[in-house]
Amino acid sequence: MSGETIRVSEIFGPTIQGEGALIGLPTVFVRTGGCDYRCSWCDSLHAVDSAFRDQWLPMSVEAVWQEVTKLSGGRPLTVSLSGGNPAIQPLGPLIEFGHSQGYRFALETQGSVARDWFRDLDMLVLSPKPPSSGMLTDWDEVGNCLRLAAGGPDIVLKIVVFDDEDYAFAREAGERYPHIPLFLQPGNHTPPPPDDDDARIDIDGVMDRMHWLVEKVTADGWFAPRVLPQLHVLLWGNKRGV
Repeated sequence: MSGETIRVSEIFGPTIQGEGALIGLPTVFVRTGGCDYRCSWCDSLHAVDSAFRDQWLPMSVEAVWQEVTKLSGGRPLTVSLSGGNPAIQPLGPLIEFGHSQGYRFALETQGSVARDWFRDLDMLVLSPKPPSSGMLTDWDEVGNCLRLAAGGPDIVLKIVVFDDEDYAFAREAGERYPHIPLFLQPGNHTPPPPDDDDARIDIDGVMDRMHWLVEKVTADGWFAPRVLPQLHVLLWGNKRGV
């Protein structure tokens, strides 16, 4: 295995994937530490904010894999690589070794960092951040991600929508990449602080946004995207490790 280390915030599961194209699929999550973004509504600040860097473990591929196989009972399943932004970590050797053991890998990133090992994934979820995040999307770099992944994984777009401006951003993304499946989901406007995974969540407010989003796409006759909730939010609120 590679001698490079991966900064890991947490490894947990098996649970179900809570959103996007793989929603409901049994999954083990490897959440890496560190991110080149700081979204205003980030729901995983414990894996983003450098104030929590001392909690991110530098782990070898072998150590990560021992934890994955312990959690999965050695039965191959899908491993979700998340963050933070997992694209800033050296995950190629982990993916290569996991494939040799029969596991599948999905990675979610905002598309701000392109890696040649994207081609080795089974699914690449590009989740460019809308205006409400406070971040600016570099569409050229998103294009680089698509170029490096070409011929490899299934590729989907997933966009969080909070308001009309975010909705317009999602429409733009759909027009840029009309042949890539697009998933929309309402945002959680009450994300947890990094030190409290049992923080209050406004489920009614989240569901109101879900209703608004469904009504918006149907009224506009925009039938390309799939509109889905964050299933883990509905089931467990802001709880971590599920």
